[in-house]
Amino acid sequence: MQITLDNPASAPQPANAYYSQVARVELPGGGALLYLSGQVADGADLTAQSRGVFEAIDALLGAHGASLADIINIRTYLTDIDKLHEYGAVRREFLTGTAPTSMTFEAARLFKPDALIEVEVVAAVAAAGE
Repeated sequence: MQITLDNPASAPQPANAYYSQVARVELPGGGALLYLSGQVADGADLTAQSRGVFEAIDALLGAHGASLADIINIRTYLTDIDKLHEYGAVRREFLTGTAPTSMTFEAARLFKPDALIEVEVVAAVAAAGE
């Protein structure tokens, strides 16, 4: 099994920490799974931060030949679960196909003091020619 850890130059770089943004696991017979680190974004409110998070995820996936449509699992951490509907509205703008498996948690706080949301995903990339 081949695993590649990556911080694509075309995507946002890790914020204030030493970690890889993407773990790419090559699958036997072709294709790959992409595990993305949790993404946060700047913004005045949850809607703006949610948009920034999905834009970052899109850029990271794109650097590995994938798109938002390839997401198979999503984990969301919110600092205020009562605002789930705000996040959900943005999520539906970006994830327009079949919904991936999902978990959403309320977290007392996130690693970045002004972050209201953090999202991590797993995506499946088809083998070349599929």
